Amino acid sequence: MSEDHPVISYEEVSQLIYRVRGKSIMLDKDLSILYGVQAKVLNQAVTRNIDRFPNDFMFRLSWEEAKALRSQNVTLKRGEHAKYAPRAFSEQGIAMLSSVLKSKKAIKVNIQIIRTFTRLRRMILSYEDLKNRIDIIEQKFDRQFRIVFEAINKMLAPEKKTGREIGFKPEP
Repeated sequence: MSEDHPVISYEEVSQLIYRVRGKSIMLDKDLSILYGVQAKVLNQAVTRNIDRFPNDFMFRLSWEEAKALRSQNVTLKRGEHAKYAPRAFSEQGIAMLSSVLKSKKAIKVNIQIIRTFTRLRRMILSYEDLKNRIDIIEQKFDRQFRIVFEAINKMLAPEKKTGREIGFKPEP
C-alpha cells in the first residue's frame, strides 16, 4: 500500500478525532480497530511500555467524559459497560504507539493518522489566519463606515426646533 492508497482515509481518521481537555485525541478502542488488534492487546502493549506514555501522550478519560463522548456520537456505544474508562491518545501518544505495535499495518495506519493530524492543524491555522484578516478588515473599514452611518443618521433624524417658530399660524 503506497502513499497514494492509504490503509485508511483522511475522512475516516478525522471522524475518530475528538476534543477532550483542550487536546485532540483518539480513543484506544478506535485505534485498536484501525490497527486490526483487540483493544485488550493494544492496552496490554501500552501497559508494558507505560514509560513511553506520559500524561500528555495518553490519559484515561473520566467516566463523565466517556459518557459525554458517547452521547455526542452514536458509534461510541461499544464499550458502554467497560470495566475501565477508555484511554485517550494525543498525536504524540499515537506516534509512540508505532514503537509499541510493530505490525506493518500499525505502522501504515500510524502514518495516515499523523498525516491527518497535520492536515487538521494546517486547516485550523489557515482558519485562524483568515479570521484574523477579517478582523483587521472590519476594524479598518468600521471607522470609515461609522462616519458614513453617523452622517446618514444625522440626515434622517428629525430637526430640533430652536426658539420661535416662523410662519403663518391660523388661530384655533
